[in-house]
Amino acid sequence: MDRLIYTAMTGAKHVFMQQAGTANNLANASTVGFKSQEHRFRAVPVQGQGMPTRAFVVDASVSDVFDEGPQLFTGRNLDVSINGRGWLAVQLPDGSEAYTRGGSLDVDVTGQLQTKAGLTVLGDGGPINIPPDNDIEIASDGTVSVVPTTGARNNASAIGRIKMVNPPEADLVRGSDGLFRLRSGQPAAADEQVKLSSGSLEGSNVNVTDAMVNLISLARQFEMQIKMMQTADTNAQRADQLLSLNS
Repeated sequence: MDRLIYTAMTGAKHVFMQQAGTANNLANASTVGFKSQEHRFRAVPVQGQGMPTRAFVVDASVSDVFDEGPQLFTGRNLDVSINGRGWLAVQLPDGSEAYTRGGSLDVDVTGQLQTKAGLTVLGDGGPINIPPDNDIEIASDGTVSVVPTTGARNNASAIGRIKMVNPPEADLVRGSDGLFRLRSGQPAAADEQVKLSSGSLEGSNVNVTDAMVNLISLARQFEMQIKMMQTADTNAQRADQLLSLNS
């Protein structure tokens, strides 16, 4: 009877974890540049003497879905979205490098180009500093130009180029902050083939309808696993009663 309990117990545990992952996807359905996650399960035999007939359900992998989200036109010159595959490089507080598709940018009080979350946007030569009293233009290749708000407004000057990368998706790992990094921990090389669009943002790639249906299905699966454990317990109690009567 414990064979059923092993499978049902671990199945309920990991269905619960999958519910949490799906709920996180739903919570980020409106987060700019968010990439959803999928959980995959598999059965693993329990190791030990007399245990080969028992099996655990384990969370084999949590995979990131790198499908592109919808393009949202904003008309704001500091909003950018990647065309196709690729990432924007940002600098973390510890000085390391991470990657995001969230292209809602801003300029802090010191003139550095940053994301809305306050992370410094990296250029080919480091952080990009915007001089005061200038309008900002971002070209498709990531070149940042400034135009004085006074005087000769036809005099645009390039001050840097946003670092954009496109490493193999299999080499990327998501951190607890939602940003991606290379598994090796090393910075990725800039890729000149990556292009972006100014005046638009990439929305989350979460399909709200599919996520809601999946959440309902997972809730029913969890209830089924709990019922299986209750059935196994009831069967065990009845077997004990029969054995006590025979003795």
